[in-house]
Amino acid sequence: MDRIYLLEDDDSIRKLVTYALVSQGYDAIGFARPSEFWKAMEGGAHPALVLLDIMLPEEDGLQVLEKLRASAATKRLPVIMLTAKNTEYDRVVGLDSGADDFISKPFGMMELVARIRAVLRRTEQKREEEGYQLGELFVSPQRHLVQVSGQEVTLTNKEFELLCLLLEHRGMAMTRDAIMDGVWGQEFSRENRTLDVHVRTLRTKLGTAGSYIETVRGVGYKIGGGER
Repeated sequence: MDRIYLLEDDDSIRKLVTYALVSQGYDAIGFARPSEFWKAMEGGAHPALVLLDIMLPEEDGLQVLEKLRASAATKRLPVIMLTAKNTEYDRVVGLDSGADDFISKPFGMMELVARIRAVLRRTEQKREEEGYQLGELFVSPQRHLVQVSGQEVTLTNKEFELLCLLLEHRGMAMTRDAIMDGVWGQEFSRENRTLDVHVRTLRTKLGTAGSYIETVRGVGYKIGGGER
């Protein structure tokens, strides 16, 4: 489930948009002030996309966007700007500052959801083409390549699929069943230790980058922190 952060100081708009996104299957969290947003971002598990109003207290949306783009961990984080302003200048400034899309208020909820889906599709396609970068770990699904500190690492097909699945859901705790379904399929037995063995060997092969794969007690595993 994709998590979306909404930074919007208007209570009615924030509640309406959050409700609409949740009804469409997203994990949506709204923030009224930039300070609340930054506190959530410090948790390490970043959202899949940010909806960002321009007119905000404390600091405006363009300043927030500038900070996101200046950080290595969030420079590729998809951002859609929301604003009551509708001049060409405002659009140009927003897009030139690194926004992925720009929606003027008032907007329809179905249009907003469609624009979010379009941005997420483009971003995911670009990430798959470019590969995943997490600290010293680089993985290219297209080239079936894994490198740690520039040195190539040889993995089995299942180890590679497991690593890509965790990276695809970076920062999210995945249940054991979800991982098993994604790598081995629903018909595979859940009673054996196949997953644990693969995680152990994967950590060993990745060396210093093996610590990126975290055990989430009572849930499963995740790969967290750093830049995707």
